[in-house]
Order: sequence, then structure tokens, then C-alpha cells
Amino acid sequence: MTNLTKYEMETVVNYNAGEQTATVYTRDKSVMRRLDQLVENYPDTYKLLNQTDIDKTYSMPKSYVTYRKPRAVSDEQREQARQRMTKLNSAVD
Repeated sequence: MTNLTKYEMETVVNYNAGEQTATVYTRDKSVMRRLDQLVENYPDTYKLLNQTDIDKTYSMPKSYVTYRKPRAVSDEQREQARQRMTKLNSAVD
């Protein structure tokens, strides 16, 4: 397998208003692993369309492509989470 630069490890999501499916083209191994698991676990929803030694192309419902607003965490919430993790980590030791 060819070693790609980080710039070359791209992922492209393509869809239009006239179709219900989105096409995902990727050269990123971590994205491939995640999508391969989805193809394996949900073969009626996710499909592997094409693959070469450096890339894969998948199909999925375009409604599964989401956009999210950034999560806002206050300093108080951050401190509470830090305390919970400290407590969990000390319980393991």
C-alpha cells in the first residue's frame, strides 16, 4: 500500500437535492475502518461501492450526514467532569 501524506488522506462527501443517497470517497484509513464497521453491521443502509489499494467509496442515506453546533461547556461543568474522572481513576488503582 502506498504511503500517503496527511494532505492526500482526504474524505469527500457528495450528495445533491435530487437523490436520497450520499457518496463518501475516502483515503483516510480511520474513516475507512469506521465505515467498514457500519457496512458490516448495517448492510441494508451502508454499502461499499468501490475500492482500490489506497481508497474506498461508500454509499449511505444522505439524511445520515449531519451538521452540529459546537458544544459549549462552562468552567463549572468542566471542573465537575474533571472531579468525576479523578474519582473514577482513583477507584481503579
